[in-house]
Amino acid sequence: MTKYKHVKNQIKTWITEGKIQPDEKIQSENELVEIFEVSRHTIRQALNELVNEGWLYRQQGRGTFCKERSEKTVNHIDRTIGIITTSITDYIFPSIIRGIESYLSEKGYNLLLASTNHDINRERKCLENMLGQQLDGLIVEPTKSAIYNPNLNTYLNIEKNKIPYVMINASYSGLEPASITVDDEQGGFLAAEHLIKLGHTKIGGIFKIDDLQGVNRMKGFMRACREFNVPIQPGTIITFMTEDQNANLQSSIRELVADSTRPTAVFCYNDQIALMLLDVIREKLLRVPEDISIVGFDDSQLALASEVKLTTITHPKMEMGLLAAKMVVDAIENQKELRIADEVVYKPELVIRNSTRSLN
Repeated sequence: MTKYKHVKNQIKTWITEGKIQPDEKIQSENELVEIFEVSRHTIRQALNELVNEGWLYRQQGRGTFCKERSEKTVNHIDRTIGIITTSITDYIFPSIIRGIESYLSEKGYNLLLASTNHDINRERKCLENMLGQQLDGLIVEPTKSAIYNPNLNTYLNIEKNKIPYVMINASYSGLEPASITVDDEQGGFLAAEHLIKLGHTKIGGIFKIDDLQGVNRMKGFMRACREFNVPIQPGTIITFMTEDQNANLQSSIRELVADSTRPTAVFCYNDQIALMLLDVIREKLLRVPEDISIVGFDDSQLALASEVKLTTITHPKMEMGLLAAKMVVDAIENQKELRIADEVVYKPELVIRNSTRSLN
């Protein structure tokens, strides 16, 4: 990154985190030169771009000031809602985005789309870029929601500027935002309950643990096992982080199904992981559901993608996107705040297909 871009991005971060308030004078060029240890030319280049992009404004003889970014009118022709997801093209996200887009286009709103690629630092950059577009509202899928998020000050500044936002699939603790989620814990419970009632007593689980969906699905799975007095055997639970989802996770799955001590059934974090498990099972010349039963989560297109149709747990997808868009548009047009009281939790359902069988 060039020096002037580093300066520019840092000043934007100060603004989005509320360290520089609207109409507050920022440091002089001389002070910024000392802070960043760069030339005056570099500072001027960064400041000029921030002025041109609407982050700062100058007053003759007085200096450079932070621009008020919350000035917007409900009837403005260029109303824009930002969407930040962890992915754009993969898995269930296109369906969620289609739901959002269908409502926003009907209402005449512009849509600004960005992806964090599961990276918290990239989330901050997405937020900063969107705030530079005179944003009217925001829909966010949190990145690594089970881990402390260092961008909380940016969200607090969004609240201060009265930009309504909704979080989908999960939310960051401490913020108490409006959110639309699935009862992931109940989904995990339903999956385990189904397998237990089929007579399985050695059940494995594969769970992602850096987002709340995975943590809560594991919690529900374990609760069901305990309520039905089915012991959770050591070595039958695999946990992984986003970065481990490929080679490392595949290696762990191979160990899980390697020998005669393997579980007779496995509940997977989502349908994507269930298909990964299915590939390893085939590699080991085993069969689903004859040797191992599988339950996924999300009832995605992948659940029907192979000759083994996955038993899975429902996720509303397009309906979630549509509702998120409705909530944000309603908040903008009625000039009201969105808070935790506006939380919506979908109840999941079990969809039974041919990837599970009875041992009774």
